[in-house]
Amino acid sequence: MLAAALEAYLAFDTTGRVVAWNPAAHTTFGYTPAQAYGRSVDELIVRPEEREAGRAELATLASGLPGQTLDRRMQWTARHADGHDVPIEMTLTATDEPTGRVFHIFAHDITTTQRASRFTATEAAVARGLAEADSSTAAANRVVEALGVKMGWPVTELWVVDDDRQLLTCAARHVQPGRRLRDFAVDTLEPGIALPGRVCADQAAHWIPDLSADTGSLRSRAAARIGLRVAVGVPLRTGAHVLGALCVYGDRVEDPEDTLLGLLSGLAAQIGQYVERRRAEELAIELARTKDEFLAMVTHELRNPLAAITGTATLLADELDDLSCDEQRHYLQVITRNAERLSVMAEDLLDLARLESGHLAISPTSTDLCVIIRQALDAATMPGDKNLTIAVRLPERLELHADPHRLRQVADNLLSNAIKYTPTGGTVTITATTDDTDQAITWTVADTGIGIPVAERPRLFRRFYRASTALDRRIPGTGLGLVIARTIIERHHGAITLAENTGPGTTFAIELPTKPQ
Repeated sequence: MLAAALEAYLAFDTTGRVVAWNPAAHTTFGYTPAQAYGRSVDELIVRPEEREAGRAELATLASGLPGQTLDRRMQWTARHADGHDVPIEMTLTATDEPTGRVFHIFAHDITTTQRASRFTATEAAVARGLAEADSSTAAANRVVEALGVKMGWPVTELWVVDDDRQLLTCAARHVQPGRRLRDFAVDTLEPGIALPGRVCADQAAHWIPDLSADTGSLRSRAAARIGLRVAVGVPLRTGAHVLGALCVYGDRVEDPEDTLLGLLSGLAAQIGQYVERRRAEELAIELARTKDEFLAMVTHELRNPLAAITGTATLLADELDDLSCDEQRHYLQVITRNAERLSVMAEDLLDLARLESGHLAISPTSTDLCVIIRQALDAATMPGDKNLTIAVRLPERLELHADPHRLRQVADNLLSNAIKYTPTGGTVTITATTDDTDQAITWTVADTGIGIPVAERPRLFRRFYRASTALDRRIPGTGLGLVIARTIIERHHGAITLAENTGPGTTFAIELPTKPQ
């Protein structure tokens, strides 16, 4: 009967040595009967910080006193063979045998019960966080924090689908204090890649019981290297539309559990409804803001060159007979320069529309990034009165599979921005190099210019956005160049970010794969 029982049964004598250990005890605590027999019970299942108190309790029981545990049903946290804690409900009884007094424990694992109880508290914390958050970003952070703290998951993440960029972005991540994520902590993923990508692509929950065995995912292997063992992901959805994924990571291997999946899926549905509602509200605000910024750009950046063209053309027509050839040539240059400025703005608007709609062709071929950067440097307009220093650190060649015309657009844009926003006597530094495996290129463009205020950096790659530092100095621009550059880089399966800067100015870092994707 004890061998067939679902409850763990173990017995030990007055010295604490185990004399009985059934199969359910093996399942609950991780030790086989052969490993358990004859060993001290406190060494097997008592947590190190509680062993001294456990030995004192055993001495009390061995002396014939009832102690604090005899003939009582109680909940207690035991230690598993692999080192993790196991919450159990147990009873301790004693019998007097010919060989002396023997103590008997019947116990069962209440992890699932406690998890369900904690999940009730988690649901309440999530609901409170969603109600009190003043933005979707704040709400996402409250959600992952509630899951991580209340449920005890070392890492929790909330991923959302960016339909415009065809990527998943990590909206929020909560990490257990003291745990370092290293290369596991990525902020963007392609659909179908890693756990969040699989959840969104399949529109279904995924359970990875052992991350170290998930050899098909680089991110799973990175998780295993930092001590994560199990992962669960459920989709965020409204109706048939998947908005993202809610993913949690644990530090011990577990088998799939329907209860947990059900609870996480219910929570994800609640979050999905909130995200959809909040997105609609924020989209309306964003559209209004974009409209205002576009009108401001049209009013200022388009009207100024138009005014210069019409004013100069009128002056030229009225005084043509009185102007010398040099004066006529000067006025024609003013008209040409402003017309070219208008042409560039119109081309930027068209390029952005084509790139975002997917109608602008990217034609990758074997090319050399160093040649592209040097061509951009040769063509750059260098203001004579600024006395800028241009520092270039490039190898002889950097071969990659890319569209040279589109990468030239990126190089021209980043270089012209660096020159435009760097004051007199400043420095622009351009570097490019491959990683140790020659699989990726890192390309940076740094300047000592006016910089981007920290509070404004999340808006940096938004259409028509102009930094307040540029507006205050009345530096012209449309707020389109960086958006186009990012779209081109992402169409090449790369990434462009604003890197951390210790001094003045800005540093843009670009990662590009060298091989066809």
